[in-house]
Amino acid sequence: MNSVHSIPTGIELHKRRKVLELVYADDQRYELSCEYLRVHSPSAEVKGHGPGQEILQEGKINVGIDHIEPVGNYALQFVFSDGHDSGIFSWAYLYELCANQQQNWQTYLDRLSAAGAARDPDIQVVRIGN
Repeated sequence: MNSVHSIPTGIELHKRRKVLELVYADDQRYELSCEYLRVHSPSAEVKGHGPGQEILQEGKINVGIDHIEPVGNYALQFVFSDGHDSGIFSWAYLYELCANQQQNWQTYLDRLSAAGAARDPDIQVVRIGN
């Protein structure tokens, strides 16, 4: 999909369900959970300052989006309910998150598991043995 087509034609935040709905050309619809967006924020707090410096986000299952701000004509900035607001989500990055949602989510779950971490902030994971 070229850059013009990666711009959503519709954006709806469903606060109660904690889901951002993006509609693209030809009525392609994607629903991204606020948790998914939060743990994949393009900010330095999440991505680090280079490859291999990513910081695993734990305990974000209850995070919502309080507010959405447009950034020029090229991106959105989300204000998450946990106070995180430094990631700028370009249209291209949002589309990539949509197109690769299943793979991205599984990779995140695998990273949590390997780290002995949890999506729920009220759950402590204790690993015994190897």
